[in-house]
Amino acid sequence: MARKKNIALNTRARRLIADENPKSPIAEQFRTIRTNLQFTTVDHDLETMLVTSASPSEGKSITTANTAVVFAQQGKKVLLVDADLRKPTIHYTFRIGNTKGLSNYLVSEQAVTDLATNSEVKNLDLLPCGPIPPNPSELLGSQKMKAFIEEAKKTYDMIIFDTPPVLAVTDSQVLSSFVDGVLLVVRSKQTEKEAAVKAKEHLQQSNANLLGAVLNDQDLKSSNYYYYYGQ
Repeated sequence: MARKKNIALNTRARRLIADENPKSPIAEQFRTIRTNLQFTTVDHDLETMLVTSASPSEGKSITTANTAVVFAQQGKKVLLVDADLRKPTIHYTFRIGNTKGLSNYLVSEQAVTDLATNSEVKNLDLLPCGPIPPNPSELLGSQKMKAFIEEAKKTYDMIIFDTPPVLAVTDSQVLSSFVDGVLLVVRSKQTEKEAAVKAKEHLQQSNANLLGAVLNDQDLKSSNYYYYYGQ
């Protein structure tokens, strides 16, 4: 019984609502996130960002995927990168293979465009994790990772990284210094305040540019006005 419930929750959690139902209230909220993110960078365009959370199971990956979708819907050429080299999920969300991806780039001489794959969403390309390496933090903090970002910028307007939770491993902190900004996902009624504060402190210690936070899984009963405009 518990297994069936978990499967149902996972299926629901991986829905790309911004693509499947763009007129829904939730899709509208993702477009609001997109607008707010664009306002966070005044002097230059936001080109690279990572999304993380304090702890696992806070909706980070599905928030990342839907955010990538709404940027692509705006007409930007977007690359969504699974930089969670420990527990990748992008290949599940988009139902693609994971035999090659970011880890291949970091340990070989393959080009970004050879490893990225098209998604069913216009303007959105995907780069899954690839084979799970034994040393994720070292790879994400390497000069090759910097080279990856510079190479990807030549093809894409926006590069979005899905990364592990901040309090679990150091991967997000390591990568945060290479990108324009960091978006922190917190889950309603799950993320403890102390954990969110500690995650923020960890990112600040890495000199990350914290763009803001997304409150995930908020009860829509308190936001009924969205239904009026979203239907």
